[in-house]
Amino acid sequence: MVKLRNLLIGAGLTAVGAIGTKAAVDYFRNRGEEEAVDEAEGDQEVTSSEEVAYVVVEPDSVQEFLDNSFGDPGRYVPNRPPKIFEYQDEDYMVIWAEDTQQNKNQMLVFHYTDEGRKMVASVGYTSSVTDYNLSLSDTPFAVEVNEQKLTGGKGETQGTDNVDFVLA
Repeated sequence: MVKLRNLLIGAGLTAVGAIGTKAAVDYFRNRGEEEAVDEAEGDQEVTSSEEVAYVVVEPDSVQEFLDNSFGDPGRYVPNRPPKIFEYQDEDYMVIWAEDTQQNKNQMLVFHYTDEGRKMVASVGYTSSVTDYNLSLSDTPFAVEVNEQKLTGGKGETQGTDNVDFVLA
């Protein structure tokens, strides 16, 4: 859990409550905001490889992270609760946001390693077209677009109103 806490500090994100755990399939199925774990309970520990450790963050800190990361304050505005989690000893952050310059929604996925943060997925989507640039083949994850799971490559597909980050 130390790595997950370090991710938060390094990204400038403010946690709401302690670190929680739940079954990975349930965590990735949930499109809403996770319930924060009461700080008095302390951080929960993962007990199997089928669980994720997750943290809920202050929405404003995600905006600050986006502004600092892309150097264009206000370009990306979060429009769905982010997912910040550890799965099988690897740390990830998934942010859904509106790209106000290109007038489309965007899903951005970051993988944190000892070497630093790497963007492993970027998906821009509107109801008419979805563009993607994915490097997820070395991870247990995929991006689900219109019930199709994608793990790698760069291209376009039909439009959608939502994309999900799921287990491959």
